[in-house]
Amino acid sequence: MNTFQTISRSFFSLALTLVAVLLVGLPERQALSQETANVALSERVIKRFGQRPVVPAGELSDDLKSALQTAFVEPTANSTWGRDQDIALQQIAESKDSRLAWLISDLMRFASSRALMQGLADAAAELLGIRYQTENIWGTTTDHLIAWKIPAPPGYLEIKRAIFTSLEPQWERIFTEGNINWTHVSWGGVLIDSRPFDQTDERCNCIPAADNPEVSSAEKATWLKDEDIVFGVEINGEYRAYPRRIMEVREMVNDTLGGRDIGMPYCTLCGSAQAYFTDDLPAGVDRPVLRTSGLLIRSNKVMYDVNSWSVFDTFTGAAVTGPLAKQGIKLKQASVVTSEWGDWKRAHPETTVLVEALALGRDFDFRNNRDANGPIFPVGDVDPRLPIHEDIIGVITTSGKPYAFQRSAAFVALKNDETVGVDDIHLVLDAGGIRAVGNDGEDQGSHQAFWFAWSQFHPSTGLWPEP
Repeated sequence: MNTFQTISRSFFSLALTLVAVLLVGLPERQALSQETANVALSERVIKRFGQRPVVPAGELSDDLKSALQTAFVEPTANSTWGRDQDIALQQIAESKDSRLAWLISDLMRFASSRALMQGLADAAAELLGIRYQTENIWGTTTDHLIAWKIPAPPGYLEIKRAIFTSLEPQWERIFTEGNINWTHVSWGGVLIDSRPFDQTDERCNCIPAADNPEVSSAEKATWLKDEDIVFGVEINGEYRAYPRRIMEVREMVNDTLGGRDIGMPYCTLCGSAQAYFTDDLPAGVDRPVLRTSGLLIRSNKVMYDVNSWSVFDTFTGAAVTGPLAKQGIKLKQASVVTSEWGDWKRAHPETTVLVEALALGRDFDFRNNRDANGPIFPVGDVDPRLPIHEDIIGVITTSGKPYAFQRSAAFVALKNDETVGVDDIHLVLDAGGIRAVGNDGEDQGSHQAFWFAWSQFHPSTGLWPEP
């Protein structure tokens, strides 16, 4: 292993930019057990990633625990790297404990020098038995760890918290035990939005949520072109359009529509806008105010409630850490229809729409630019039944079964007056988009997303049409 040069500059690269990365939700599964890590891998995973290294069981030795403190905790606190860290990292690599590669992956995300990244890469390669074929060392390492289902080492969360909070101290309240696999959580490139409710006009070094956004009538929204993408929501007969241009800047809106409070995250990385009811909760539970944490989980947004600091699974609406998780809170969804503005306003001329000023003068169009070639953050293995960025309409049936409908195929079938559905759920056209309803016409809380995101958060999902 090459000896590292002493790092005199800051340990972390603090060049944060609002457009760097966007975040998401949490997978619906418990942290991996040792048994889960040692189950047989699929032929597809082995072909792409190779055979998994041996995963040891049990506690770490005292010497190895000391090495972890020296290599991962001390340098993040002191913003330096020196000979002691060289020796500790060598000891970690020689342990052959593949679980420790997770901490190396975490440190890679913040490495500020080529020498440090090379040393971390050498250690990870020794632990995992991999060779790097691209310059994306962090992504390659993390993809292998996810695909191979390598579990976290003992004491992992405590050390990871120390690494991450050296950059953003407020994450101390985020990194807590819960129904979340912390190994899959990474930094998205921005800091946390911790502004209190209805104070979102204040500037922040974050992805800035919008509370109680200003709206206008359709007639006054002359800044929108008919072909612009909007996310349409209807609640109790009241319609509102959330332009994608605005949602790509804000990524989170807390609003009131049709007499109901809603929180609306948009994950640019997974092409998914969702609408959650944040009212009608058990007695004593305050309205969750959803914010962007600055963290990702497998290229998906990690959102949290700024009041309770409870983390929510963005795709399911379930609280997974904090007080709201302990109370078993799971937010219900309203359908979000992805459509073009011209189609939406013709079908719903009474609609309101967010005002242009909320876009802050920006127009990113991430889908057709930054994210055009697939996920830009590690996701591990991807279900091959559809292309990674194929649009699907996702819904949970009344029996609890997740189901994805290939949007392109469903759209053609519905245009031909064919029935598209499963169990007691069927799809209908709405203002140029698609939503799911029950046999009684009741809204089923569907939304559009990229296939890779839906399938990794719902690994047991059914698919229409069947491949």
